[in-house]
Formats: sequence, C-alpha cells, structure tokens
Amino acid sequence: MTFHVIYSYIQEASPQISIEGISVADINTTFFEELRNSYTQDNNCRILFQFLTKDCKDNSLIHALDKIWKNSYYEGRFHLLDGIIQHRTKHTCVMTVVDRSLINLVLKECHDSPFSGHLSEDRTREMIKTCIWWPMWQKDAGEYCKTCDRCQKENQSTGKRLGNMIKIQEPSKP
Repeated sequence: MTFHVIYSYIQEASPQISIEGISVADINTTFFEELRNSYTQDNNCRILFQFLTKDCKDNSLIHALDKIWKNSYYEGRFHLLDGIIQHRTKHTCVMTVVDRSLINLVLKECHDSPFSGHLSEDRTREMIKTCIWWPMWQKDAGEYCKTCDRCQKENQSTGKRLGNMIKIQEPSKP
C-alpha cells in the first residue's frame, strides 16, 4: 500500500532554475481495500457501518459507540460512499480511517513526503483535515510533528540565549 505521487518540473525563463510542483497524485486502490477491511476490525466502525447501510434495526447498539463517535453520529456527520465511511464537517467531507498503519501512512505523507516538506503542526493539520478523519486526529498530528527527528534537529535556535533582565547601576557621571 503506497501513495503514488508523480512530480513534474516546470522550467522558468532561465534553464538553470526549475520549480518542483505536484501535477498528479494517485492513491493506490489497495489503500481503499485496506481501508474497507479495517472497518471490520474496529467495533465503532462495524456498528456505524451497520447503521449507515440500514442493516441494523436495533437502536440500542448506537450506545455501544465511543463518545466521540456517538456525538458525531447524532450530529449527522457520517455517511457511506462506495463502502467508505465519510466524515462531514462544515465545509469538507473526508474519509474515516481507524487502522493505525493507515493513520501512520497518512501522517507520513502529510508531514514527511517531498510534497509536504516537514511542515509545521498547523500546516500538517490543514493537510490532514482536507483528506482524512479519525478520532483524536489533531492530537496525533501534533505528537507526530513534535517527535519528528528531522524537525527537531533543523528547527533549533542558533542564536545566543537571552539572559535574565537585571537592573544595572546607572552611571553617575557622563
């Protein structure tokens, strides 16, 4: 399971300068297959999938969902599209992921890939917000960025540390 990203180079007026830009992004079909299969492993997704496909008539099952899933269900945020649970927010509708390996893949692609370039926490969250949802995704994205080895090494302050402000004696003569 991989993301296939094809890069193209745009030549500017000067042939020595090339700008790397993304032209095509393709998610492998095995990603979607693994995503659908992961729903059977997770209790929340299994229950939610039954309700969204209208196979379940027992409303007491909805109380078996974890709090965040239950609240989102009551708010009408979940729907099913091609066997993939979608999560709606005010302006977006994104895939729901629960498998930890898929979550780690998404975090890696949104933070570590050449396209993303080790973005800050906020920018990584913005990228994730447009494609994937899982419970506690903001916390996971923040922890991933804070524990990124490359970011920790490159984002260090290089100047002298400021000292404590202390009162100095004013000169008595000019």
